Parts: sequence; C-alpha cells; structure tokens
Amino acid sequence: MQGYGWKGLLGMGLLGMTLPAMAAGQQLNLFNWSDYMDPAIIADFEQETGIEVVQNYYNSNAELFAKLNAGGDSQYDVIVPSGYFMPRLIQAGLVQPLAPEGQSLAGREAILEEFRKPAYDPEGRYTVPYLWGTTGIVYNTEIWPDPEPSWSLLYDPEVNPDQPFALLKGDAQFTFGTACAYLGEGFDCVGQDPWKKAARQVIETRHRDNFVGFVDATATIEQLARGVIQAGIAYNGDLASKQAENPDVYGKIGFFIPREGSQRWVDVMAIPARAPHPEAARAFVRYMLKPAVAARLANYNYYTTPNAAALEQVDGVLRRPPVMPDAEARQALHFAPSVQGKQLQWLQQLWSEALSR
Repeated sequence: MQGYGWKGLLGMGLLGMTLPAMAAGQQLNLFNWSDYMDPAIIADFEQETGIEVVQNYYNSNAELFAKLNAGGDSQYDVIVPSGYFMPRLIQAGLVQPLAPEGQSLAGREAILEEFRKPAYDPEGRYTVPYLWGTTGIVYNTEIWPDPEPSWSLLYDPEVNPDQPFALLKGDAQFTFGTACAYLGEGFDCVGQDPWKKAARQVIETRHRDNFVGFVDATATIEQLARGVIQAGIAYNGDLASKQAENPDVYGKIGFFIPREGSQRWVDVMAIPARAPHPEAARAFVRYMLKPAVAARLANYNYYTTPNAAALEQVDGVLRRPPVMPDAEARQALHFAPSVQGKQLQWLQQLWSEALSR
C-alpha cells in the first residue's frame, strides 16, 4: 500500500481527524461502471472534504480485472466490482482490507445483515455493498400479454418459435446459470457436468433463426423499445428508470424474474491493493455509507440500497416491483456463486466452445 501505513496514521492521530482536515488538497481516483454515480453526490463530497474526484469507467468485470492486473491497482483508489467477482480480486492480491485487522470501517453498522459477511467476502474485510438488484427477462407485452415467468420464453423454440430475442452479453457464468435453471439444474449451478449441459443449450440457442445475438442490458431495453427484438435480459432498475423517464416509449416493456431462478446481484466498493490515496478512499467509502447519501444513490440509479437506515428515504418506485421484488419473486433469486481455480478454467473453456461452435 502506498502513502501512509496504518501504524503511521494511527501514530499521527490522523484517523480521528475530520474529513476536511485530513483530506484537504487530495485526489480520489474512482473507477466505476458508466453512469452509475450521481454527479451531485460527487460535488457534495468534494465540497465537504476538499478531495477532488477523478472518474474513469469500465463496462465489465473482466475489463476491470485486466486494468487492475496491468498496474491499475496503483492508479485507482475506489472500484465498484460485482460481489461475485471479489474472490478473484482478493486471490490475485489486487485489493486491500478496508480497515486494519480487528477493526471495522465506521458506518458499516447501517448495512443490512445479509450483506455484512457475504460469501464473496466472508469476514467483511474488503467490501461495502453499493447497490443491489435483480436480472430478469424483459419482453413486449403487446406480443405476450401474460407470459409464463420462465426462461422458456428465450430457450424453448415452442414457446417462442419466431419472435427475435437476445441473450445477455459479457457474462459467461450468468448465461450458464440461466441455461442451468431452464434445464432444471438450478441457477446457482457450478461444475463441469451442469456447465456442459448449459453450453450445449447455448449452442442450440445460438443457431435458432430468431436469435439476434448477445446484447448488453441497456441496449436490450432500447432494442425492445424500437422493435428490433421482442424479448431479452435486463436489470430491473434500468427498466424502471427508462419507464419513469419516458412511459410512452418504454411502457409496453414487461419484466419478470423466471420462476426457475435468476440472479440477485450486488455491486460493492473496494480499495485496490496499491491505491495512491488510501485515506481519501476510506473517506469516500464512509461518505457513501451515510444513509442520506445511500438513499440519493439509489434514487439516482433506480436500484435498491443495501443500507438499512436509508430504506425509508428512497423514492416510492424503489419499494415496489420491478425494483423491489415481491416475496414470491425473491424466493427465486440467488447470488452467483464465486468460482476460481479449476472451476474458473472450466467455465472459460466451455464458454469459448459455446460461442464458437
């Protein structure tokens, strides 16, 4: 870790100083997904702390990993990876603990219990949850007024013989999870046997005449609105945001969580191993843990906050479907299992075969 070490900070008494006094004149390099941060939050943080925020963006966890592995862990101060991806970053030594051994970052007590020690970070040492949401099927309600909430809308040629559709771009494990769920293997499938079945299902799907391709979530919604496709995969908050912005254009798009199971995802904040401004990074994470700030972030992105103290401050649209799943839908949601080592090699190999055959 560059900058002051923990002992130096403790010895100088800097951990107890106010944010402006500690951080005046510093810089924070934030590496985040595109359009995932309220600019007003950044402006208020800069004014309160004196820390200038420089933002850079990535479009996938794989891109984030490649940048960090190529030296970016010494260029960025805060990153926002998906939770399931964290074990890869931890194992590669690309992130550092948020607080010294035996201590906890101030503000963590506001986090919902289910996010305090998750499987991707069992001791809660490396991450603070940012936002969470769900991934499901979006579709044209004029074509399917009341479809069965099932992955069969995408994978079964008898259910959808001719309407153009797409699968989600860029995530091998998620796509295999959807195929596994459809095949009765469970969305949280792991291992060679279920992944082989999933790969075969993906290959069969790719060769159907009405399969358009792999499309990212935001583009899927836009293509649905334009009639390029009639069904695909997207994130609940993205659709809710678009419908609130322009109900005339996006109002005919429906969303459901397949009954066979789908993804409950969570994105997290973490600090790279050699962050150039680690004290500014911790100041930023603590700031984002403030309930009022967490609520503003959720309201901006139309996703659900994992901050218990912020829930009463979020907009009403965030308390009902599709942003807040109902009780039945929540039972079908799963966190993506973390895979690494040989399992990760199998996943990547089978994914390559599924895309090339």
